[in-house]
Amino acid sequence: MAGIRADKARDATDGYDGGWVAHPGLVPVAMEEFVKVLGDRPNQIDKQRDDVTVKGRELLEFKPEAPITEAGLRNNINVGIHYLGAWLAGNGCVPIHNLMEDAATAEISRSQVWQWIRSPKGKLEDGRKVSAELVRELIPQELANVKALVGQVAPTYDRAAVIFEQMSTSADFVDFLTLPLYEEV
Repeated sequence: MAGIRADKARDATDGYDGGWVAHPGLVPVAMEEFVKVLGDRPNQIDKQRDDVTVKGRELLEFKPEAPITEAGLRNNINVGIHYLGAWLAGNGCVPIHNLMEDAATAEISRSQVWQWIRSPKGKLEDGRKVSAELVRELIPQELANVKALVGQVAPTYDRAAVIFEQMSTSADFVDFLTLPLYEEV
């Protein structure tokens, strides 16, 4: 609880107007921290960062801060399959690798893989290019890892692997990760 309280206090003092919690029982803790900062104001739009100036073209510059590793690529594939499989089984908030994850985490995983495939800078630290073929080679291995972790062989995970492969390797970027999933339920 102390960690959640500290996390929400940081969010509020950083200028956020609200935050995500993993369980409805945590809403009062989060609200308390936001009320301390917001009081009766509806938002913190007045809290601006004049020290930050970003141009549109800068948002499109792909500059990994650290080398892309095979472990990182595998983690993105694993998290994507794990989350999608759980979502298809009816869970929108899923514990993955000791973290409570939602669609945003899986979206980041899928988006990074998609971007790494398309960018000439999408190379692993050992020099291999992240390609659709490499991703397709790793998906069955990560699917097996997810199935071993969840302790079941649910058909949703097999379908999730297919969907993740399609969304991360297709030429077109699907607007949001869960859109193709709605066609499945």
